[in-house]
Amino acid sequence: MHIFVARHGQTQWNAENKVCGRTDLPLTALGLAQAEELADKVGPLNIDLILCSPMLRARQTAQASASRYGIPMEIDQRLIEQDYGVFEGADRFDPGFWANKRQFAVRYPGGESMMQVAARVYSLLEEIRVRYPDKKVLLVCHGGICRVIRTYFEDMTNEDYVNYCEDNAAVREYRL
Repeated sequence: MHIFVARHGQTQWNAENKVCGRTDLPLTALGLAQAEELADKVGPLNIDLILCSPMLRARQTAQASASRYGIPMEIDQRLIEQDYGVFEGADRFDPGFWANKRQFAVRYPGGESMMQVAARVYSLLEEIRVRYPDKKVLLVCHGGICRVIRTYFEDMTNEDYVNYCEDNAAVREYRL
């Protein structure tokens, strides 16, 4: 299995250090430029398929590569960002948000737990392993989802997990 994982380009809330889960924001001008830069990186990878979160910011990011190289793109609901409940739109450094972030089996009030997110994301990765064993698949998603995907391929301590943050429009390669 050969998977590439990319986080979407910048949104206004990313620039403002706000928690952004299910709020469907577009990319900023910088985010659109980052999507084009990501497409530059994707070109030499010979991607066979792009699977993308349904969120606008992820679709805009993925579309830059899909359009430029004619790569088929599919939306997969399992790549949607975590539901952060009452912390949606809060400062990313809010102590309550960070306290909840350290409790993997506890749902954010009104949202999802990390365990719930891992269940849906891991099921997608298992499906990709079966359906596309010889293909190069690019997943375009979100910071929280990138974090969970990394745990599928690499061990992380709880503290490493909590503090891990993928840069906007960064791409990471994984193989099994």
